[in-house]
Amino acid sequence: MATLKVPANVPSPAEDAEQLHKAFQGWGTNEALIISILAHRNAAQRNLIRQTYAETYGVDLLKALDNELTSDFERAVLLWTLEPAERDAFLANEATKRFTSSNWVIMEIACTRSSLDLFKVRQAYHARFKKSLEEDVAHHTTGDYRKLLVPLVSAFRYEGDEVNVLLAKSEAKILHEKISEKAYNDEEVIRIISTRSKAQLNATLNHYNDAFGNAINKDLKADPNDDFLKLLRATIKSLTCPEKYFEKLLRLAIKKQGTDEWALTRVVTSRAEVDMERIKEEYHRRNSVPLERAIAGDTSGDYEKMLLVLIGHGDA
Repeated sequence: MATLKVPANVPSPAEDAEQLHKAFQGWGTNEALIISILAHRNAAQRNLIRQTYAETYGVDLLKALDNELTSDFERAVLLWTLEPAERDAFLANEATKRFTSSNWVIMEIACTRSSLDLFKVRQAYHARFKKSLEEDVAHHTTGDYRKLLVPLVSAFRYEGDEVNVLLAKSEAKILHEKISEKAYNDEEVIRIISTRSKAQLNATLNHYNDAFGNAINKDLKADPNDDFLKLLRATIKSLTCPEKYFEKLLRLAIKKQGTDEWALTRVVTSRAEVDMERIKEEYHRRNSVPLERAIAGDTSGDYEKMLLVLIGHGDA
């Protein structure tokens, strides 16, 4: 599922820290050395390297990287080096800021992480920003977006596979009634989507399809230009088929007039240790082009090398 490749014999955190320190010395930065170390270490290993680097050299590794690197490559390396919960907290906070605001990023973090991972994001948010993720999302969103996003980021869904079939049938009926009435922001719709386990939600949506002849996302396309409906459809896709959500995100990021590097970087750095293999399979199936070829055709330099290594390709 993950595409991260960690060598069989990993050097000690002290050796890695020393090599990274060497990469920053002299006239030019040794970007290849940085990629060869950080892009081949898992989250726990990267965290130990950061701790060791700070203890040995008295500087946060992130600060050292920030001083040495630039542009999209810098963002990719910095995001990758962060612990997953810390990374998500940073991205969520960025998504609440005026010039980088994104309801989609908030939704994505809330819906594609496990319950425990999302809980850790909320903890990391507290620690870093001295306030809660929920209060920032509530403060920086309005109307239907606030109504949907606050419960999504606050959720702690049950993670088991058990399904209540009678409940699935009754809630499929509720969803169909509300959608037929165009009451997309109804509290019952929000309640079902934001609290039910992913297994239960899948059962409900399968029953919706069987009972009413349409997939729910097809019925939610009544107004293709409605941004809230777009977000609602993406929420459902993220909860039920994350690899399809990420495939579309990558496809749009790469095919855009001028690549959307922020989206591309976010997906690769956040999914390389999770389910990038499935996302790659979905991308190839949908586009008849391997993801690595699409990325190589749309990026360049050290940024391209970093992304390719993280998705399991490249020689670094």
